[in-house]
Amino acid sequence: MSKLYAITNQKGGVGKTTTSVCLGAALAELEKRVLAVDLDPQAGLTTSLGFDPDSFETNIYNALIDDEFHVKNIITKTKVQNFSFLPSNLDLAGAEGELIGEIGWDRTLKNTLYQIANDYDYILIDCPPSLGVLTTNALIAAQRVIIPVQSEYLALRGLKQLNRIIAKVRKKGNPELKPKILRTMHDPRTTHTSEIVEELERHFGDQVYKTIIKRTIKFADSALAGEPILVYANRSEGADAYRQLAREVLEDD
Repeated sequence: MSKLYAITNQKGGVGKTTTSVCLGAALAELEKRVLAVDLDPQAGLTTSLGFDPDSFETNIYNALIDDEFHVKNIITKTKVQNFSFLPSNLDLAGAEGELIGEIGWDRTLKNTLYQIANDYDYILIDCPPSLGVLTTNALIAAQRVIIPVQSEYLALRGLKQLNRIIAKVRKKGNPELKPKILRTMHDPRTTHTSEIVEELERHFGDQVYKTIIKRTIKFADSALAGEPILVYANRSEGADAYRQLAREVLEDD
């Protein structure tokens, strides 16, 4: 069975999509079969992998809403061997309202991915920047949740709120869910950033990955090129950081 990871933070711009794309590519480099799920109506993951969201006649929205639709119909290969994804577009925005009235609405994604759970070693779910219906579905489906946290004070406040949601999900629907914190957009030149990095370690201990993702323009450049940084800038510090994270993920499992 696949290991399912939800990658989420209600705050936008902290590296959720970058982590989904780059961690997926890094795991694929290690010869793991990887599937990324674009669960954000803004379709950042789909775009970052070099695809036009509007070019897909069907996407993850159809798999969630239509019981007769098989998710295998929308699996799309990326430029990286062993790495595929499920695309999204703005259609997915309508799923929030449509799912909430259904019986077992919070397990819809879990049931959808169960159809292909034996086909992949890792499934990475790129969540929207909110704590709504779609993110709840991801948290119910996953065994792990990676929380990218920008190294700044306001990010810590948002992390507390997200941890409360995760605690509720563990209590009421998914007791196996394990949170892990990934420090992103790190600027080692500032004292404030270093203080936040240390504070996260003090408060959360082994829930924090050792890997720290430093801020670099190459992440934006690689997304614009439609390639993971491991393809776009193979020998860059950013690519090596996600390789290190992939090794941590394997050790954690």
